[in-house]
Amino acid sequence: MLTWALVVFAAAAVAGLTMAIGVFKGRTPSVGVALIHGAFAATGLILLLLAVFRQGAGNPARWALYLFLIAAVGGFTLALGFHARKRPLPTGFVAGHALLAVAAFLILVAGVLGLI
Repeated sequence: MLTWALVVFAAAAVAGLTMAIGVFKGRTPSVGVALIHGAFAATGLILLLLAVFRQGAGNPARWALYLFLIAAVGGFTLALGFHARKRPLPTGFVAGHALLAVAAFLILVAGVLGLI
């Protein structure tokens, strides 16, 4: 299940990177890409939750889950507080959201590969 979570989070990351590049170029992300990003991220979170709480995945998966949950709160804030209201997305907030998600992803990869 952790491997599937990684695959789904990787897909979310591709969509997120696409949006972030646009934001840093001064463009508003498309709603379609934002929905795809959110759907993949939510699916990854569900898979990770199941792996941690049903299958007893180790500490790296737990830490990744905690960071992904914080990143998700940031993502909801960006989506509902700014994007849905057609307000410009704050680049610092986008960068913070991305950094949390990337850190969580790297921790999860290291845990799955047995590096930590």
